This record gives sequence, C-alpha cells and structure tokens, in this order.
Amino acid sequence: MKQQLCTALVLLSVAACEDGNPAGETKPGYRTPDAKLASDIMTPEVLWSFGRLGGFKLSPDKRAVLYPVTYFHKEENRSYTDLYLLHLADGKITRLTDTDYNEAAPDWTPDGKVAFLSGKSGSTQLWEMNADGSGLTRVTDVEGGIEGFLYSPDRSRLLYLKEVKLEQDIHDLHPDLPKANARLIEGQFYRHWDHWVEGYTHPFIADYAPGRAVTGGLDIMAGEKWESPVRPFGGTEQITWTTDGKGIIYTARKKEGIAYARSTNTDLYLYDIASGTTRNLTDGMMGYDNHPALSPDGSLLAWESMERDGYEADKIRLFVMNLQTGEKKDYTRAFDQHAEGVAWADNNTIYFISDHHATDEIYRLTLDDGIITRLTDGVHNYTSVIPADGCLLASRVSMSKPAEIYRVNSATGEAEELSFINKALLDQLTFGKVESRWIKTTDNKQMLTWIIYPPRFDPAKRYPALLYCEGGPQSTVSQFWSYRWNFQMMAANGYIIVAPNRRGLPGFGQEWLEQISGDYSGQNIRDYLSAIDAVKQEPYVNEERLGCIGASYGGYSVFYLAGHHEKRFKAFIAHCGIYNFEMQYATTEEMWFADWDLGGAPWEKNNPVARRSFDNSPHRFAGNWDTPILVIHGQRDFRIDASQGMAAFNTARLRGIPAQYLYFPEESHWVLGCQNGILWQRTFAAWLDRWLKE
Repeated sequence: MKQQLCTALVLLSVAACEDGNPAGETKPGYRTPDAKLASDIMTPEVLWSFGRLGGFKLSPDKRAVLYPVTYFHKEENRSYTDLYLLHLADGKITRLTDTDYNEAAPDWTPDGKVAFLSGKSGSTQLWEMNADGSGLTRVTDVEGGIEGFLYSPDRSRLLYLKEVKLEQDIHDLHPDLPKANARLIEGQFYRHWDHWVEGYTHPFIADYAPGRAVTGGLDIMAGEKWESPVRPFGGTEQITWTTDGKGIIYTARKKEGIAYARSTNTDLYLYDIASGTTRNLTDGMMGYDNHPALSPDGSLLAWESMERDGYEADKIRLFVMNLQTGEKKDYTRAFDQHAEGVAWADNNTIYFISDHHATDEIYRLTLDDGIITRLTDGVHNYTSVIPADGCLLASRVSMSKPAEIYRVNSATGEAEELSFINKALLDQLTFGKVESRWIKTTDNKQMLTWIIYPPRFDPAKRYPALLYCEGGPQSTVSQFWSYRWNFQMMAANGYIIVAPNRRGLPGFGQEWLEQISGDYSGQNIRDYLSAIDAVKQEPYVNEERLGCIGASYGGYSVFYLAGHHEKRFKAFIAHCGIYNFEMQYATTEEMWFADWDLGGAPWEKNNPVARRSFDNSPHRFAGNWDTPILVIHGQRDFRIDASQGMAAFNTARLRGIPAQYLYFPEESHWVLGCQNGILWQRTFAAWLDRWLKE
C-alpha cells in the first residue's frame, strides 16, 4: 500500500511540474470506496459503482498486464479512469495513476514503457511513463489533439489518429456571419450514430525520438474524404504496422455520400512508407474486411471478413493471406459460427472468440491442418484473448459478473481470475440464479432461453415476469453484463426475466440468424411469444402480471407486440425503438441496414419483401394498443431518430392509454451518463412496479 501511494505521489508531482503548475495542484482520481452495503440486493446506485475494465495489454516481456479501470462519481456526474499494472508472477496489482485526467487507451512502447492518452495538457495527447509510474513525459503536441496511437516495431516512428477537415462549413462560406448556427448539407452521410460528421479521422505517421515532442506528421490518406478507422466504433485495432516497420495496413470504406451510406464494403489497404503508394489487399471482397492481425514473422495476415456487401450481420469469417504470394484462404468455410478477436500465438496458431449457443468462448485454429478446437465452456462470455507465455490472458463477463481479467490454460481451458476489480462489491451481493432452457417454437424448433430468477427465489411464491426483446436485431442474448439492460438488476426488483434467443440471432447457425432479414414481423415475433407462453405456465409465475421490454430492434418488438399481444402483457417499455418504418427509412443514416433488413424502400411498390416490411410497421396497428407503455429515447440517437419515440408516446396518449416519455436531450442510442443511467433504472423499475405489482 505504501509503495503504491509513493508511486502515485511521484507521478502527481511530475505531472504538475511538467505543466508548469505548482506541485500538488493536480487533483486525485476516484474509485468506489470499499464500503459496507446496506443490503445484499443490488440497487441502481450499486450497479453504477462497479469498476469497468477497459482493454488490457500484455507487456513486451510478457511479465505484466496493463489495463484501465473506470469508475463513475455519482455526485460529480462524471467518470474517472486510471491505469493499473498486474504482475503475472505473483498476482500483485499496482495502481499506476491517480489523477482526474482520465488516462485512456493504454499500451506499451516496444521497449517496455507505458503509453496512454490524456487531456492533461488541455487537449488529448500521447504521454509516456516508466512501468513503475515515474518519469511522466508528453510525447505529442499535435494541434487539436489525437484520437489513438501505434508505435512502429523499432520505435522509430509513431502513427497517430487525427480528425481532418476536408469540407467547407457555414462559416467558411460566410465568414461575415461568425455567429450563424446552421449546417448546409448536400451529401447523404452527414451524421452517424451520435455525432454530426464534420471531418474524417486519418492515420498520420511521424518520426519519433525520446525527449522530442511530435508536433506534426504525414497524413497517409491526404485529401481522401473517408476515414480510417471506420466509424462509428473503430479504433487502432483496425490498423497495424507491418513487422518490418516499412508499411501500415489500415481499414477503410473508400466511398462517399450515398455510396458510403449503402455499402459495408470495407477493405484492407497496405501503405508503403518509402514509395507513398497504397495497395488494396482485399480488392474484390465485397463485405466488411476488418481487424488486420499479422503473424509473428510478418508473413501472414489474418483478418475478419464478411462476404456480402450491405449485410452488416453476415457471417464473420477468418481469412489468412500470404503477403508474399497474395494467396488467401477462408479457414472457417465449414465453421457455422462467427470468428472474432483474432490473436496469433505463433506462425501456425490463432486464437479467436466465437458465440455458440448464447455464450462466447475461446477457440483455437491450427493452420497446418485447418482444425478448429473449442477451448472453453461455461456460463460466461469471453470478450478478448491474448496469448502469453504458456497460457492465455482473457477478459470474461457474465450476467452475474462484470468483466475481469483471467488466466486461461491453453490446453484445458480452465480459468483463474486475476484482476478482482469488483470483488469487494460482489462479495456483498446476492444474485439470482441464471438458467438456460430449450423451448419449442411454433415451427417445432428448439430455442435457447435464459431464465433469470430473483435473489432468494421461493418457488412457493408467484412472481411477475418480464419478456426481454433483444436489439440488433442480430445481437445474441448471451452472457453479457449491461449497465442498462442488466438482468440481475431487473431480477433484484422482484421479477423473473425471460430472455429468448429468438430467430435472427447468431450462435445457432447462419440459417437461424438470417430468418429475420426482411421479415421483422414473422417467426421471430412468434418465438418471443413461445418463450413467454412456456414460462408463464410455471406455478411460480403470475401470468396476470407479465411485462414486455426491449431496446432498438427490441423497442420495435415492443411497439409491434403492443398491437398483437392478445392481452398477454400488462405493461410495456420501449427504449429507442422503431415505431414507423417509413419514418425510419427516411431518417436513419446507415442505409445499408435499412435496405437489407427492410428489403428496400417504401416507394418500391412491386417489391414484395419491402411491402411486407412497411405493411407491418408497428404504427399501422396502434389502433389495437390497449396497454400502459413507457417510451425512452435520446435526442442524439441518429440511428433511430428521437421523433420515433415521441410519435409512439403521442399515439398512446392520444388513444387514452397510460404512458410516460423519458427523454434524454444529451444521450444517444445508449444512456452513458452516470446520473442519467441511475434515473433510467429508477424510472424503469417504477413503471413496472406500478403496473405489475399489487
């Protein structure tokens, strides 16, 4: 404890002096106090007290793991992120930083220093320090800040990400109107998920030398009106240096406007530093090609690939290319599952994550024989994997536990927890039992459904139950941990949760996944009802007190079921759901999604798939609504515009149906703010309690 405190004090004093501020002016960080809880039943406040693990990195000598943890301070309504070091030999954990600057995206330099992004200097820049937290120095001083970084293997160059402006805005066109607040839009792709598209993130490369600040660099996509990494979720995992440091492989979708909005065709490009030329490595491959990973000797390139353009939920294949010959091979042709999170162990062995029957497990591929072996098995999700000396390091999560770092035996799959970020809280809480059940569907298939019981469940009692409708729509109901749709939080309020893996979800083969495309109102809706109809037969379920909840596509499901549920449910909650398909088609941004999933445009009168979709829009059945409904939406949700939620709420009120509208002006498709998140949970529970409890 004293050593950690001294390290933190050294870091703080160095940081303060570097900025020219008096020593001690830097404010400390924050993490949840190890307090005694008032109850063993989880509350929204406890849920938002958990530390949140970020992406972890193995040191070059493979002796330590660097990782960030984020805590939310309720009263300040903000987050604090600090860095931690886990020593693999003895399991000792050292807190490296203790500041209010939110050290983010940590990684190792090739020679074993700790690097990270921080806004300490006023803009987001790259900083370095020794592995004991001493010797803090700023590496970049790039105007406007940077968004990510990668060191070249020999540490002679630095790649950093920065947004560049390539379009004229209203003030460029009218400099005499500096206070004008408007956007003049011509292109199609002008907003995305939660932000207005005002620039393009490009990779820059610069010479690097310790002790000399990087102030500029070469834009390797100069003048190109597209970005790398690809919006909205891409980071440096979409880019890699070649092992000789002479080139950069990056991901991009090199299309503009409507063509960009209608296509998922990203490619991998190899930029040669010496010549300044760029080559498309995946030319002719029409779907997503992403997440390049080079073998240790640099001769082979592995990546994730989808086959079809416009289909964002297509099977994720694992391809490997010989960079000398250009020969490439799909190693998952006979593997009817996704392959994600590729990590090389040696030049013949790759580990990856795949979803099978609603859990995400670690798999191993050996290239010489093409054999894929499942390594782990359990009620959990592995979310990432890194080969280490004689073992694997992985992050793991479940419906009953936030993410932690584990050491996994690469021969047996046995796992040992290492990080224990949330042990103090978890040890004080009682969670409900999580059970998997196979339920027969209306077309005689078997559907895996998770049942989550309240803490201290008593089978002699009768409980209200909630049907959970998954979003995506092609997102599995696996062992995820959420800070909104948290099944243990719902169960703690005294509900049985029914969470079916209905048609349209991965993990059960491509045929099961693809049924939903162009048929939102079809078999998957019947699957929902099969699940709740089966579980409500249990003597401990009060079938007179059933609720139905969901977000995104799940919100659409709620709106649709509100007009078709035949008196099953007594309360609905829809978060960011699609209410009117014609409105959705005309206001969403990623048109490939609407084109593929709805089957076409509303004006395509001779398109039977599109006609089926638009004819079954939930708003067309609002005349059947008869059940209280809570509608939730965020103004910055550009995937499903906030007007959808407002229209659904207005419809309910105009029809005399009890309704509430929880509106977040600053939130997007998710609710990310601390106090907003707690408010979400309180409103969610209060609405259900009002209608489903005596």
